[in-house]
Amino acid sequence: MPETMTALFGGAGPDWTPRQVPVPAAGPGQIVVRARATALNNADASMLADADPASGGTGKEYRAGYEFAGEVTAVGAGVAAPVVGERVMGTTPGSFAQYVLADHRHVLPVPEGLGYEEACALPTGLLTEHGALMVAGFRPGQSVLITAATSSIGLIGVQIAKALGAGQVIATTRSAAKRDLLVRAGADTVVVTGEQDLTKAVLDATGGQGVDVALDHVGGQTFAACLPAPITGGAVVNVGRLDTAESTIDLDALSYRRLRVAGVSFGFTQPAELGSVIAAAGQTPLAAVAASRVRPLIDTILSFDTSAEAAERLRSHQAHGKIVLLVP
Repeated sequence: MPETMTALFGGAGPDWTPRQVPVPAAGPGQIVVRARATALNNADASMLADADPASGGTGKEYRAGYEFAGEVTAVGAGVAAPVVGERVMGTTPGSFAQYVLADHRHVLPVPEGLGYEEACALPTGLLTEHGALMVAGFRPGQSVLITAATSSIGLIGVQIAKALGAGQVIATTRSAAKRDLLVRAGADTVVVTGEQDLTKAVLDATGGQGVDVALDHVGGQTFAACLPAPITGGAVVNVGRLDTAESTIDLDALSYRRLRVAGVSFGFTQPAELGSVIAAAGQTPLAAVAASRVRPLIDTILSFDTSAEAAERLRSHQAHGKIVLLVP
């Protein structure tokens, strides 16, 4: 391996800045991966804005990125798997770099035939959506509501729910133009929230009973509208806050239906706990990826040289799927 590498940093302006930094060495329990592709997440845009000194940000520099895919080039003490040369995809802060230092528990093998451009766009979606379903106590045959299902992570959720044997998947979108996209992903019922009342549409689609599990990626009043939608004793799990983190809810809907409500944000969990979530995603969900039943939607593939364009595309909220950066 070379002694130095290119990595992208935030904190010097509205976009990422390339820097030459030392190639990391693998410590105990760690691996080094030669990244071939990395994927953007919504958090990348907010972190750029928060650190941009020209817009009142902190001006504190940080190495950007969370998702990556590539080949293992070094392993630290105590690491039995993965091995050097193995293709992996994973998640760790600072992944917008030619060489990525990661906890060995935070990667998954890349299935045969899956390219790095798609592989790098999967880890966050796989671990988050599968983890949220497990938190909800999902079982095969149950019905699942997924809000903001045309988001990159929501689309993964629809596919995973079907791969796990969901009896009915109800997916929401604000635009009727995206209905076919959700049907192709596996949704049985599509609710267009720009035209339909979410709660009523879900109850109508389930014969008045409601869904067993609701995964909400929106927050705000969409989260509130999810509470009357499950069956009595059902579960609502908040996964994202694409709208706002504040919501005014009807406590009667919560209490009378005896709902189980939870929130997940696996990026803030302890390394061992995150490792367990990723290991679970490496079972049925990864098998579904290998069988081409789960695939990410890719919006744009760019390079480190055009990372400013990638950041602008992310900030525009116009991307349909993941934005990927090819690593030089």
